[in-house]
Amino acid sequence: MDRVSAILWLVDVSTPLKRVLITEREAAWMELDERKKKILQAVIRNYLETGEPVGSRTISKYTDLNLSSATIRNEMADLEEMGYIFQPHTSAGRIPSDKGYRLYVDAMMAEKEREVVEMRDMLVERQDKMETLLKQMARVLAQNTQYATMISAPQTKRSKLKFIQLSRVDAGQILAVIVIQGNVIKNNILSVQEELDDETLLKLNILLNTYLNGLSIDEINLAMIAVMKQQAGIHSAIVSEVIDAVAEAIRAEEDLEIYTSGTNNIFRYPELADQQKASELINTFEEKQLLGELLQEAHTGGEETGIQVYIGAETQVQSMKDCSVVTATYELGGGMKGTIGIVGPKRMDYDKVVGTLRAIQTQLDELYGKKG
Repeated sequence: MDRVSAILWLVDVSTPLKRVLITEREAAWMELDERKKKILQAVIRNYLETGEPVGSRTISKYTDLNLSSATIRNEMADLEEMGYIFQPHTSAGRIPSDKGYRLYVDAMMAEKEREVVEMRDMLVERQDKMETLLKQMARVLAQNTQYATMISAPQTKRSKLKFIQLSRVDAGQILAVIVIQGNVIKNNILSVQEELDDETLLKLNILLNTYLNGLSIDEINLAMIAVMKQQAGIHSAIVSEVIDAVAEAIRAEEDLEIYTSGTNNIFRYPELADQQKASELINTFEEKQLLGELLQEAHTGGEETGIQVYIGAETQVQSMKDCSVVTATYELGGGMKGTIGIVGPKRMDYDKVVGTLRAIQTQLDELYGKKG
């Protein structure tokens, strides 16, 4: 996709009225045969890139139609008669009319909107499947090892913003779609003082994506925000709200989701079955904050094998001083990593636990691959 197409993708297409209009214009696009579509696209793209009227020779080189210049001239004459292109002066080639631009942009945006919807559905399905997989994995590990288990959902090392799209909901609200690294999508409804037109939304989308794409929350500094607000002018408050929404989305994504199972297995081991010790350990599993800190430490400090063993006081979690904890890092590709932990008595079967964790690492690698 060229730069202009990427920018035009950001225009709002969310309101019901506009959906109707786009449907009608899509119908107009569908009425053109493939040859005319390709020639119209070639005229518009070439003109956007060069700013010069486009002739039949240029089109013949620009497309894969393998048509003669005479045939292309005839097709361009038809497009001109239909009002999609025109000749600025006698000796020149053709340039797009407003009608041609509108048909091109609406057809392209309709296609991009379909792609976004498909991607969103795919990601929701994938996220649901991942949550189910991790919960099942925690249960199976607890059953197989007879110890307590914990698994953190996959994260990137530092979540970064991938894409922002602002679109109109109604006169007083806009929708901010925020896509974070790993293709995690967050939606935020923002209130506005007055209705924003298409041109304003386009400019805000370009501004936000130009400055923020590819950045983590730590990289968005006050100086950058000040420049963005200055460029946004009377809409600076919207920039502030969007940045707050981005920060909230990234932080929410960086919050560790932990799935646990097998806490009752603790009572199988006399050295852990003391009422006070067992109660403290179960509370740790229920509250999960300390588990998160432990798994984060294992995630960032893992050895090359991705497996670490904490014995007794080696763990910083007070309620696990009489336990051993074995953790393993797993990877799902795209920089997404998580941690599996097994908690048991110091006399746990280390060979079995480490072997089981290595087998899971291998299975996940085969299932998802370590592709960045």
